[in-house]
Parts: sequence; structure tokens; C-alpha cells
Amino acid sequence: MTDELNRIAQLRAQGFNCSQILIILGLEQQGKSNPDLVKAMTGLGNGLGNCGKICGVLTGAVCVLGLYAGRGEVTEKKNNYLENMIHDFVIWFEDEFGKNYGGIDCQTILNDDPFNRMLRCPDMVIETYQKIMELLDDNGFIYES
Repeated sequence: MTDELNRIAQLRAQGFNCSQILIILGLEQQGKSNPDLVKAMTGLGNGLGNCGKICGVLTGAVCVLGLYAGRGEVTEKKNNYLENMIHDFVIWFEDEFGKNYGGIDCQTILNDDPFNRMLRCPDMVIETYQKIMELLDDNGFIYES
């Protein structure tokens, strides 16, 4: 886990938001990079493009699940595991963070305190990354060693 913490700190220092960090980690887990996808994830950060709405950790994580289990081409069939993984993840996220911080909106989680971005967000990213990797592993999409 130390490697992931260091990588998250490095990406954060490089100016990537929570959603971007999660997708970069997900891509790296697959041995891939995709700058266009990382760029698109910018719109989810800080509560949907700095609007303070739904947390970018939540939306970014759902995108990582889709990266692994989603349908990307017309020849691919819908994966029945994806919706269940998203459902399980959202319930976990609401229980883990929504209850602790009073909701799942970025503004609510940060509680108008800029220090909360430094205190809460990194922990949320690492815990969320662990959870989505667990879900992916449990459903046969990755194999943790």
C-alpha cells in the first residue's frame, strides 16, 4: 500500500484531481496510459468541475469500474457484473464517507474548510482505490497477489 500512497502523493503534487488520480491508478494497474481519458476526468474533479457537487472520488471510482467492466465497442456484450459492482461501491461509499461527512457532495465533505481537501481527500482516494480493487478482484477482473 505504500507504493499506492506514494503514487497518489506524486500525482496530487503534479496537480491531478481525485478523479484523475483514480483513473491513472486504474490504467497503470492494467499497464496502460491514456492521456485523453485522464483529461476527460478533469470534468469530474472537485465536485463536477469545481461546482462542489457529487464527490470526484465517487465519480472517478465508478469510472474505474467502468474501465475494467464496461462496454467499449459494438462487438462487446454488456457485462452484468458492472451494475452490481457500482451498486455495492456506492453503498460502501455512502456508509464510509457520506455518513461521516454529512453527504457525498464535495462541498459537504470539505465543509468549507480548505484544509479538509488536504486532510480528507487523500485518505478517501486510497480507501476508495482499495475498495474498487477489491470489488474488481472479487468479480474476476484483476488478480491481487
